[in-house]
Amino acid sequence: MSGNIIKRHVVGVDVGVELTTYAIVDVQGGILAKESFRTSDYLKVNEYVSVLSEKILMLAEQNGGYETIRSVGISAPSGNFLTGSMENASNMPWKGHVPLAALLRDRLGLAVALGNDAHVTAVGERAFGAAHGLRNFIVVTISHGGLGSCIFLDGHTHLGTDGFAGEFGHICVKENGRQCNCGQKGCLEEYASARGLAETVREMIDIEGKDSILKDTDTLTLQVIADACEKGDEVAIEAFRRTGRYLGNALATYASLVDPEKIILTGDMTTYSKWMMDVLKESFETNIFQNLKGKVDIIISPLNNSERDVLGASALAWEVKEYSLFK
Repeated sequence: MSGNIIKRHVVGVDVGVELTTYAIVDVQGGILAKESFRTSDYLKVNEYVSVLSEKILMLAEQNGGYETIRSVGISAPSGNFLTGSMENASNMPWKGHVPLAALLRDRLGLAVALGNDAHVTAVGERAFGAAHGLRNFIVVTISHGGLGSCIFLDGHTHLGTDGFAGEFGHICVKENGRQCNCGQKGCLEEYASARGLAETVREMIDIEGKDSILKDTDTLTLQVIADACEKGDEVAIEAFRRTGRYLGNALATYASLVDPEKIILTGDMTTYSKWMMDVLKESFETNIFQNLKGKVDIIISPLNNSERDVLGASALAWEVKEYSLFK
């Protein structure tokens, strides 16, 4: 009887620094159930995998049963699709090469695919979002954690020889510039991410001596800086504009190399895109190769930020070859 059951669901997992979110998703991208737990509670990866597998099994049984689950997809920091491992994730407690896909597969007895945040986001955009029907596009994720990207060429992800293609956030945009978590200096993500925006505000106040209502603010979050923009604070507004200019210039170089149909921006920072999109697009059009001027659209993803990563992980799950210990 079990052999006749149609495996119509997958599991999408988003491994974040603070929270892990997991969901049961159907083939149309419908989220049947979604729950979260604190990633940071588990300093040992084996303990984390045990908890995650138990929670997935429990949620699956509550939503159609384990027998209906085809596979699992994972979005993880520094995830490498080719190896199924998290590799040297600087912001996670598990160091070195962590074979997360294999560990979870052994626990669940199901096929598991793993990719980094940007790769998974791009797969989700193609399946359910703004890249549906496109063959050549770039997805760029802008968040507090940094800046990532993934390239689709001729309908396929371009991962590179070792799986690290698309490390857009770590191109150098300022020689001997701000220190990056990767160990280098002057990386783009230190200027065109949420933390880069906050650092720009601090530099304008502390180094350039500009007056701002943010002067005595201890925690410069995106929301705090955007609220200051709404109040007309010139430092906050200019910080967003500088961020947009850095990103627009870098995207122009990226597009000149790749010649994409679209560039899709995702991530928490896009919620406040109105403060930087005009200057971003202006600098993009100014610096892109002349034959591509006016031909590459830059758009904001229509997918819900709170659902995008698990949807992308679920799309990755549908692509992996089916496997089961119990066949």
